[in-house]
Amino acid sequence: MNICLFTAEEILQPLSYNDERAQHLIKVLHKKEGDTFTAGIIDGKSGTARITKIEVDSSEKRKSGFIHFDFEAKEEGKPLTNLSMIIGFPRPIQLKRLLRDIAALGVCEVHLTGTELGEKSYMKSTLVEKGEAYKMLLDGTVQAGGTYVPKIFLHNSLNECINYCIQNTKEESIKIALDNINAGASLKEQLRQDLENVKIKKNVRALAAIGSERGWTDKERRFLEESGFVRCSMGNRIMRTETAATVAGAIILNELDYLD
Repeated sequence: MNICLFTAEEILQPLSYNDERAQHLIKVLHKKEGDTFTAGIIDGKSGTARITKIEVDSSEKRKSGFIHFDFEAKEEGKPLTNLSMIIGFPRPIQLKRLLRDIAALGVCEVHLTGTELGEKSYMKSTLVEKGEAYKMLLDGTVQAGGTYVPKIFLHNSLNECINYCIQNTKEESIKIALDNINAGASLKEQLRQDLENVKIKKNVRALAAIGSERGWTDKERRFLEESGFVRCSMGNRIMRTETAATVAGAIILNELDYLD
C-alpha cells in the first residue's frame, strides 16, 4: 500500500480497527501513535496523515476499536493519462488482474465490452455489480501512489462501445485496435507516425481497443476500420487479453511521454 486512500467523508472520521487499511497500517507498516503515513482523498488531493490515537478493545475474541488521525492535504493527486482502453470482456479472474495493472499505469477510462467471439457468460459475472471491479481499479491506484481512479463503463457490443466513445470524446483521438491477424502496422511504428509533428504529446488523446480471448471477427475488424481505428500488432506472439492490455498500455504511454 503506497498510499492510503479515503473518501472525502472517511478522511474526517476515525478509521475502524478492523478495516483492511487499518490492519495494513498496524500489522504491515507497524505504525504507532504519533507516526505518519501517506494518505489521500479518492479523486482528490494527497498528503500526510498523522496517527493521534489508537483505541483497541481486546475484551472480545476479535479486537475492535479505532485509529484516530489528522490529515494534511499537500498537493493534487497524480493526474490520469489521456489513454482510454476498450477491452473485450475477459474471464473474471483475468479481469481482476487486468484492471489493477492498467489502473496502476494511469489509464483514464476502461470500457469493457461484449464481442462476437467473447464468452457471453463472462458479462453476467457479478464482479462489476458487486463493486469488485472498482476495488481492483482502486488497488491499482493505490499501487501507483495515486488518488484518481479510472472510470469504468460496460457495453453489450463493440458497436455500442465505439459509438459511445466517439460521441463522448470531443477531441480528435489516436485510435488503435490491437490485432495479430493481418495488422497493417506495428503499434510502435503507427504511434510514432501519428505523433511525428506533435509538440506536447501528453495533450494527445488515445483510444486503444483490445479483443477478447478469441480476438476480433472480420465484421468487427471492418467496423473498427470504418470508425477510424488502425489495426496494429505487437509482434507475432499471441498474448492473453490481460497481458496485451498491459503491454499495449505501456507502449502507448511511453510514446506519449508519460513514462519519462
